[in-house]
Amino acid sequence: MIQGWFSRPVEVAVGVSGSIRHISNAEQAAELLTGQWRDAGSSLHGEALRACRRAIRGDVPADAAREAFIAAAREAHVLIE
Repeated sequence: MIQGWFSRPVEVAVGVSGSIRHISNAEQAAELLTGQWRDAGSSLHGEALRACRRAIRGDVPADAAREAFIAAAREAHVLIE
């Protein structure tokens, strides 16, 4: 069972073609953050990845991970607003 469902999906543009993905939970967000992320290694990237992993374990609310993911996506210029 997937832990860490977001209250609302987060839309991001990924890949060379900029295809839009709807990220619905912390597990999907963590998978994207550990893949080919534009600003991998930035402090917001690291914070988002840690928050997502903690939400998957149930240590923090899913929406705390969602907010951290949004901040990292905004920094990487992949957030669809």
